[in-house]
Amino acid sequence: MEGVAMEARHLRYALTLAEHGHFGHAAHALGIAQPPLSKQIADLERETGARLFDRTRQGVFPTAAGQAFLIRARRALEEMTAATLDAGRAARGETGRLRLGFIASALLDPLPDVLGRFGRERPDVRLELHEMASGRSAAALMAGELDVAVTLGPPRGAGAEHLVSVPVGHDHLIAVVSGTHPYAGQASVSVDQLRRQPLIVAPAKDEPAVAAGLRTLLGEDAAALDGATVARDVHTIIGLAACGVGVGLGPSRMLSAPRPGVRFCEVTPRTALPDLVLSFADRNRSPVLGAFLDTVRRNCPDVGAALDRRLGHA
Repeated sequence: MEGVAMEARHLRYALTLAEHGHFGHAAHALGIAQPPLSKQIADLERETGARLFDRTRQGVFPTAAGQAFLIRARRALEEMTAATLDAGRAARGETGRLRLGFIASALLDPLPDVLGRFGRERPDVRLELHEMASGRSAAALMAGELDVAVTLGPPRGAGAEHLVSVPVGHDHLIAVVSGTHPYAGQASVSVDQLRRQPLIVAPAKDEPAVAAGLRTLLGEDAAALDGATVARDVHTIIGLAACGVGVGLGPSRMLSAPRPGVRFCEVTPRTALPDLVLSFADRNRSPVLGAFLDTVRRNCPDVGAALDRRLGHA
């Protein structure tokens, strides 16, 4: 044999000959002349050390050895075909896995639409989804434990220079209170009012960029912030506010998660929060990641344009 390609050709020739029972008919079906087919079958018989076909006046028939060989040959060709199809699907990002770390507020927007579309278009990709604080998912991304992360603010620290990061959402600070809170009837609350209230905020170690912004807004000596109740995600902030624990502070995307018994108020002065940022390693050439980014491009054109500029695409 002359390697895998010759072996596959021999198998195909033997199966076609068994199907047609005639060298001339098999050669016609294969699109080759009869003498080369006869030579290939003879080469195959020499390689196997057994006579695979009986040549008779009534036709060509597999021997017992030939029948055993053909069973394996058919399976081998089916496996080769399947391997080729599987390789193509993997290369197109239709199979494999995507490890995504995300902050909970990203489930309000834009992840539902993006993940829904990606799941419909790539049903055989295994999604490994991890709700994580920004600091943790950034560290996991830089350690190679995630393929993509959605964080508040771009990842920072050793290794961040090897990441591609693009904003996927903009937020400003809003407050949420129970329906019985004194501020429930107000369209907005001031910084002075917030300083006089028990607050509910994200943990500083989990969301350092948000914590830094609140420190700037409320002042370094803000007793309300120092004694604030910490809640890991926006849903918990809203829930605790509904229980009357205090005034919850979080991103304006909380407005898309209304629930009975709470009211939302703008915070004045209007305070921008860190962008919601999608990041991935610039060296990651995973076809599944590429397919996910294509879904982001089609679902969020502005983000797609920023992503292409970041990657240097025309």
